[in-house]
Amino acid sequence: MDQPLAGKSIAILVANGFEELEMTEPQRALLKTGATLRTISPEQGLVNGWHGKSWGHYFPVDKQVGEVLGADYDMLLLPGGERSVTKLQQSAHTRRIVGHFLDAGKPIAAIDQGIQLLAIPGKLKGRTLTAPEAVRAELEAAGGKISDEALVVDNVTITALGHDELAAFVEQVVKVFSEAAAVRKAA
Repeated sequence: MDQPLAGKSIAILVANGFEELEMTEPQRALLKTGATLRTISPEQGLVNGWHGKSWGHYFPVDKQVGEVLGADYDMLLLPGGERSVTKLQQSAHTRRIVGHFLDAGKPIAAIDQGIQLLAIPGKLKGRTLTAPEAVRAELEAAGGKISDEALVVDNVTITALGHDELAAFVEQVVKVFSEAAAVRKAA
């Protein structure tokens, strides 16, 4: 079995109320590639997903957001979920970690409201993204160029609008993360 991400560590950044499928679908696909996935959260012990119109399952938290560095991970996954994103946006640790990935040019995949976490002033210069209408101005103010496409791959940054694009998003995450790992291995 081909495992292009063997030895690579992927951080999944979530708080209570994240969109469960936006985490579990990419997670399942990435585990098949040999990647090591770690759930990073401001929550202690367990983090609660949101599934459909109600609370979903609990997932173990591997590390608290204040205990990690962006340099500890090779890639970053940012699921949506209004409650989760609102809580993560209030954390300087979130901005520090996401900022590291943007500055270092490391692979990032963000879907739905998770895209909003990329809105760090000056860090999106030269990047093209898709985004929900409500956060487009904030992303443009951070230097990003907004596309009307539902799924955008810009070098190693993948953004998708939501559940309708989930299957294509997961496919692109695996493809782009695997290609980035191959490039780094060859370097």
